[in-house]
Amino acid sequence: MIEINAVAELEQLDALKNEYLTGTSAPLDDMWLCGFLPLSAHYEIRVNSALCGYLCINDAGHLLQFHLRENEDSDGTSLLAEILAGKHAILPAINGAFVSTAEPEWLSLCLDNFDTFNVNAIMYELSASASAPGSGHSLWTLRPIESHQLSEAVTFILNTFEAPEDWLVPYFTNLIDRQELFGCWLDGELIGTGENRKFDDIQQGYTELGMVVGKQQRRQGLATWIMCQLVQQAIDSGLKPICSTESNNIGAQKAITRAGFVARNRIVQFVR
Repeated sequence: MIEINAVAELEQLDALKNEYLTGTSAPLDDMWLCGFLPLSAHYEIRVNSALCGYLCINDAGHLLQFHLRENEDSDGTSLLAEILAGKHAILPAINGAFVSTAEPEWLSLCLDNFDTFNVNAIMYELSASASAPGSGHSLWTLRPIESHQLSEAVTFILNTFEAPEDWLVPYFTNLIDRQELFGCWLDGELIGTGENRKFDDIQQGYTELGMVVGKQQRRQGLATWIMCQLVQQAIDSGLKPICSTESNNIGAQKAITRAGFVARNRIVQFVR
């Protein structure tokens, strides 16, 4: 008998989540893993009363993770088909799923149960043959953003692309507290930001890099330069840098590739 129950204390799924991560073929994107996933609704899967798996659904009705241990009384493909058919009343209607190609079991289940998909984002790892980043640029400097510069950094991002301010402020506050947010200034003006987001309890040994360049400073090599500085930070800390970007952000893809990264995986959106 299969039971699906809502989970209030996510810690009870720690063992299953660690088990899930051991089955991945590459590090997962930290914004999904540490940002979007914890905010999603979590459900446990019990088979004959034994805790055997879990699933996560975001507010838009997208499955973000699905894991079920091998069991003679159940299989993931059949259970996912039941869920999509609405046979488990505790769950909301499922509109689709997100999965990376570094999650082979979850990806296989999605391919079994969805007909339509598109590439949402591209995931990068530093190439083993990447050369050492350049030492710098005579005009640009990259240094940690301090707490009194929070408003300046938030305003810069809001002027560069759309982002919810009520999310951005606490997000940047946390990065500043952890000394993981950096700014590039030219003549006293903030023209670019960089992020060096280290993992804590999971995926230790990796750090996720990110950058944003002001609209007036694009196509000048600044994005690549910021990424190179962040790569050097990671190397100096003994960490392996990873990063990702949207599938339609061609400019970022070029800058990331020039900084020595290779695109080995994708985040795929499945739709119904």
